[in-house]
This record gives sequence, structure tokens and C-alpha cells, in this order.
Amino acid sequence: MNIRDTLQALEQGAFDSCLQTVYFSKNRNRISNAVKSFQNAFEADELTEISLFSSPARIELGGNHTDHQGGHVLTGTIQADILAVASGNDSQEIRLYSEHMPYTCIALSDLSPKEEEFGTSAGLLRGIAQKFQELGTPVTGLNIYAVSDIPQGAGLSSSGAFEVLAVTICSEFFAEKPLTALQKAQIGQFAENHYFGKPCGLADQLTCAEGGILAIDFHSETPQIQKLSVNFEKEGYALCVLSTGTEHTDSTASYASIPTEMESIAKMFSKEKLSEISKAEFKAHFSALRGACGDRAVLRAMHYFAENERVSQQVQALENHDFETYLHLVRTSGRSSFQYLQNVSDYHHPEQQETAVAIALCEHILNGRGAVRIHGGGFAGTVQAYVPLDFLNEFQMQIESFLGIDCCHIYQMRNTGCIAITTEQEFLNRG
Repeated sequence: MNIRDTLQALEQGAFDSCLQTVYFSKNRNRISNAVKSFQNAFEADELTEISLFSSPARIELGGNHTDHQGGHVLTGTIQADILAVASGNDSQEIRLYSEHMPYTCIALSDLSPKEEEFGTSAGLLRGIAQKFQELGTPVTGLNIYAVSDIPQGAGLSSSGAFEVLAVTICSEFFAEKPLTALQKAQIGQFAENHYFGKPCGLADQLTCAEGGILAIDFHSETPQIQKLSVNFEKEGYALCVLSTGTEHTDSTASYASIPTEMESIAKMFSKEKLSEISKAEFKAHFSALRGACGDRAVLRAMHYFAENERVSQQVQALENHDFETYLHLVRTSGRSSFQYLQNVSDYHHPEQQETAVAIALCEHILNGRGAVRIHGGGFAGTVQAYVPLDFLNEFQMQIESFLGIDCCHIYQMRNTGCIAITTEQEFLNRG
């Protein structure tokens, strides 16, 4: 659909059904503004053919630091997203404009990794184009305008959302048949590992691609996914993500120490990951492991085995509509992360305890109701809280009086992964 017809269809409500599914609101103005921004950025005329895409943020619900050990995670997508307007071109370039990033342009004639592009969107785009080239689907050129309402530094996987967005756009314009969620995730992971310079796992990309609340088992080479149907609001709770204001720029060593120490335990059994040994084996050699690997490594392994089992218990509680048990497990997960995993505070900065303070404040304000835990990788970033709906306004007012206005983000769980935003008629025509 061209720009003129897209704007007209938006005004007439032709996209409303899809937008309501993705955003829980019509959200027409945001889409319209993005289309107009695309037109201005690329000096496109109104007959330029465009497509619309939305890639959601990822939120961790359970399984803190279990995925990289081949364990279980409970994860989901929320309505915060990266929205993109895209069109094809024959320039042999990918051109990207964004509200929050500098203009990016990569030449598709050279798809080798560039060290100077590590940590940048250019690196991710180049890596994704390279993987499509390897798969026999060369990318010949794209114009993309992107806008995001995912809070920066909130641990909601904006990088995973961007990767899956770019993969979905490339698939839409150049692939003969749609890619599966797993294929999209693997392409994004490849780009992040080899072109972005980050040795990440697959959980973030797979969640952004699949969408919904997912229980994922990473024990086998092909992750096993179970999709759950849960509505937190119907259970009487709002899901909040709290920005703590932490911006440690040198926490890499702290993050890396977790998989390194967990794997040091596994290596004592000639294995690579903790999922390859049993809890009984670990307990049987407890004293020897303390001497060989150190106490913190043992504590972190204790967290892994308990957290891995806890995810299965969380899934069962949700399936049984036993939300009080689910909240109890969330609280237990938070205590385990704090006490055993030790990823709430960065040991390089013992004087800075923003995340620990945020957890303490939430527990004080909630006063035994709901639940609170560290969110994501830890050390910096965000805290997750389940707040009773009848207390939500009071909670938000109190927590923002301590941590700052707009620190409390309230989210709904989105059931769709990265998709093309279409009219109902386009959806029917696609079959």
C-alpha cells in the first residue's frame, strides 16, 4: 500500500483491528506520525509503497540467569515496541532513520564484520543481511524509519526487538516464504554474536519473534516452547517495571562472572552447562566444589537448580489459575537472585545500591501484597512488581515520590510477536 492510501486507511479505521490486538488501543496518531516522518526523512512521494511493522519488548517473568545454562525460562512480550515504516529500494544499501539513533547507512556490497560497528545498529543490520545472503536470499536495499517507546536501559531487550524487527522486514521484502519464529531468532542471535560483539543467548530474540507468555526449555538444541494464556489484570494485578536510575557502564565483568562461575561447576563434571548435571550430583560433591570453584560459584549453582525448578512450578500455578502461588514463587525467585545469584548490586560499586533500594521501597509500600523481584540480568536497570489493581494509583504515586516521576511503567502482556501491521482485508488476502 502506498503512503497516501496508508494514511487514508488509517484515518478510516482500516487498521484498527490489528492495532487493538497489538497495542490494546487504536494508536492511529503514532502510526500516522511515523508514516509522515518516513516520508520526510526519505523525501518520498505519496505513491511510494510502504509496509508497517511492530516488534515488541520482552519481559522476564521467571528463570533469572537460567537460559545460558540450558535451563527453563518464563518470558513474555508487552505492548511497548519498536514501530517501523519500510520500503524496498535498489540502491544496495540499508538506510535507517530513527528518533533515538543517528542516521545509519550500510553498503550491502561488503557484508564482512566491522569492529568499529560493534555495539551499533549498523553492525546488526550488516550481520542480518549477511545471514540472508548465506541463506540464498540477498537483501538488495531498504529504507526504514523506526520509532520506539521501549524505555532505554530498562532491560526490556530493545536490541532483541530491533534484531527481530530487521529480520522480519528483510523476510517480508526478500524471502520467498515466511520465516519461523525460531529462524528469525537465530538470525538475530547470529548478528548480535558476530557483528554486535555480544555473546548473547536466544531467549530475547525468540520471545520477541514468537510473542505471548512463553515457557521455554533450552536444554535441547531446538528450544521447546509452551505458550500460556494468562491475563494478569483478570487476576487483579498490574505488572509494573520500575526504572532505578542505575547506569553502570562497566558492569560487563559482573554479568560475565555469572555464566563463568556456573560453568566452572559444570566443568568439574566434564560438562559445559549446569543443565547437563543433576541436582543430586551437585549436592553429592558440594564440599569439593566449594574448594575448587569458590563459595559464590556454589551459591550461584544453588540458585540455578532452584530457579530452574521454580519456572516449572510457576507454569503449573498459572495453568491452575493459582495466582497466589505464582506470586509466592515470584517473591522466592527475587530472594534467590538477591541472596544466592547475587546480581542485585554490582560488587565493583558497593556504595551504589539503587536496585536494592528500589526493591526495599517496593516491599515497604506493598506491605505484604503483590510481589517484587529483580528484572533481567541485574546489577543495573529495573525491578519488576506485581501491584494489586485497587492499590495501583497509590503505589505509583508513592514509588515515584521516591525514585522520580515516570519511573513506574505499567504494561499489558501482548500476545503477538513481531508482525506486519495490516488492514483486515490484507490479512484475509494473505490467508
